[in-house]
Amino acid sequence: MTAELGYWLAEPYWGKGFMTDAVIKFTEYAFESFGLVRIYAEPYATNKGSFRVLEKAGFILEGRMQCSVIKEGKINDQLLYAKIKNW
Repeated sequence: MTAELGYWLAEPYWGKGFMTDAVIKFTEYAFESFGLVRIYAEPYATNKGSFRVLEKAGFILEGRMQCSVIKEGKINDQLLYAKIKNW
């Protein structure tokens, strides 16, 4: 079973480790509680902070989805990150 992870954090709290801790704890809980095998996230390719959070939480970059989303009227790429449950 697979689930998508999404999150948002207000700018005054960036760079303090809050989101990394939350993603780590949430993914551990989700794997244990819901029988998930894979959790994935699709941050904007320009959002370095977001994909650093995922990398610190053990997510692996699987690929780049070109021209996959529109934000503020502009077409942007997204990155595909995933974390697989340890067996």
